[in-house]
Amino acid sequence: MKRVVQALAAAVLAALALMLVTTSLNSSQGYAGGNTIILYNWGDYIDPDLLDEFYEETGIKVVLQTFDSNEAMLTKLSHGGTHFDVAVPSEYAVAKMMEQGMLLPLDHSKIPNLEHIDPRFLDMPFDAGNVYSVPYFWGTVGIVYNPEMVGGKTITRWNDLWDPELRNEILLVDSAREVIGIALNSLGYSLNDTDLDHLEQAKQRLIDLIPNVKAIVGDEIKLLLAGEEAAIGVVWSGDAYSVLQENDRLDYVVPEEGSNLWFDNFVIPVTAKNVEAAHEFINFMLDPEVAARNTEYVGYSTPNAGAMELLDEEIVGDVRFYPPPELTARLEVYENLGKQMLAHYNKLFLEFKMHGN
Repeated sequence: MKRVVQALAAAVLAALALMLVTTSLNSSQGYAGGNTIILYNWGDYIDPDLLDEFYEETGIKVVLQTFDSNEAMLTKLSHGGTHFDVAVPSEYAVAKMMEQGMLLPLDHSKIPNLEHIDPRFLDMPFDAGNVYSVPYFWGTVGIVYNPEMVGGKTITRWNDLWDPELRNEILLVDSAREVIGIALNSLGYSLNDTDLDHLEQAKQRLIDLIPNVKAIVGDEIKLLLAGEEAAIGVVWSGDAYSVLQENDRLDYVVPEEGSNLWFDNFVIPVTAKNVEAAHEFINFMLDPEVAARNTEYVGYSTPNAGAMELLDEEIVGDVRFYPPPELTARLEVYENLGKQMLAHYNKLFLEFKMHGN
């Protein structure tokens, strides 16, 4: 009898242990029910205090996981395993996810705070009608430069980067679309150009830039520019904002020839387990007060018109980061060029980098 009792006790303990392990795994994979969602976001791209407040208000815990590129995010989502409830892809990645059936359509009735988004940033070509996505932050690609280190020159155009006096003074972001886009814009072509002759011209244009390129780098570009290790950097506007906060001797400009207008967006992956809570979280983040606080933390430009009314004029009045409609109207959103053409862009970018070694 004693052995039977011991066996039963052991079985109960084993079952409890299995339940604890399963609960832990489920929580990390988004299976915990309505009280947990998993947010898949870029690193340091949300005020963590807001996640705590969302939990206090709703009882829904947000488990944050991060990625460092759209490609890494797409790979993780396509492989399955972790069931993310909300993700934050850029516009061309949204188009790709829509194409591959990776997203759930949003229920706008559950996101009433969508009304606070500036109409300029709704109904974009990559997701007409915002069926699958809601804008989170937006910005531009441009040039950070140190006027003192370039002899007092004022830089206004991409073509200024080819000035022979800027030898070994330029840092480029390690990203094919951005760097090839510089050359395309400097030649008067579209950022979404697929003409093979134009793209070959763009590569040659970049090869001509090599004497002026000090390095092609990742996130460290912010530290290098703030520390005046180089006079010029091609960066995203949010990174530019951070750099200028660290060093007020620097300036940021969106080149006259045109540039990229980018959007990062909230979406709900098709594998989400807590769809109701995902909508609730997105709606929370679109609340003007929440969006304003998040904007102050992140430093990128908010598409939330209600939030802009709450932010200091020093922030929203800075036309370098909140350019007027006449400028944004001539900027281009990246299109999903298809797997084959994106591979060609990457090939040309690699050839450019190898040429500089």
